[in-house]
Amino acid sequence: MTTGYQVRVVADQSALDACFAVRRDVFVTEQGVPAEIEYDAHDSLDVDTVHVLAADADGPLGTGRLLLPAVPGHDGPGEPAVGSLGRLAVAAAARGRGVGIALVRAIEEEARRRGLTAVDLHAQTHALGFYERLGYVAYGPEFPDAGIPHRAMRRPVGDATL
Repeated sequence: MTTGYQVRVVADQSALDACFAVRRDVFVTEQGVPAEIEYDAHDSLDVDTVHVLAADADGPLGTGRLLLPAVPGHDGPGEPAVGSLGRLAVAAAARGRGVGIALVRAIEEEARRRGLTAVDLHAQTHALGFYERLGYVAYGPEFPDAGIPHRAMRRPVGDATL
């Protein structure tokens, strides 16, 4: 299947800015998340965070990030080999093209490449089915994040699971 877009690990400020533009459109404009809580200390090329970007010839389509366990303030369960997938966003015009799936798989591959055993995430409850189809399992109670209901989810990312 030809997707017409590429997903890559972000390596420069221009690509990181493209990630921020998608997040602003999806989280701040569409979902009403205050900009001051959308962006944080992990939004840099200088910390142990891996940002991924999906783009085509017309520009950015989606983004996501992987917080590595060594990142101070990591809000995962604390296991040393568990990363945290977050800030997954796909531009409205790009939805239905498999961009979200491609981003999640790229983040999982990067986690596996770095020796992590699992990836956690905090899914908006309306997106639980999306993540369940990708092998994530919900755990713990529902909780609010930026005024939006979420559930914690996890998926192993060892060689046999991808």
